[in-house]
Amino acid sequence: MDVRTLFAAQKYAASRPATLPDETAPGLGQAFTDNLRDFAQTLQHAEETAKSAMVGDADPHALVQALAQSELAVETVVTMRNKVVEAYQEILRMPV
Repeated sequence: MDVRTLFAAQKYAASRPATLPDETAPGLGQAFTDNLRDFAQTLQHAEETAKSAMVGDADPHALVQALAQSELAVETVVTMRNKVVEAYQEILRMPV
């Protein structure tokens, strides 16, 4: 057996664990779930602030700020949805 081949096999075996995925890092599904939870909390906070403003318990400035945050969150989610639909349509256009 050639020594260079043996060294190459040993180097490959030593570097193989570096190419494996990191099990401690959150996956794409977990990140997506966290973002959806944050989106829902933003909308819930805006709704609670709007209810408080209707009965006179909330500051109008807080209402405007909560509504602006919820508007930004909805626009972000709609943009993400549009990008996903666009990517799906690109995949459908690919020749087989």
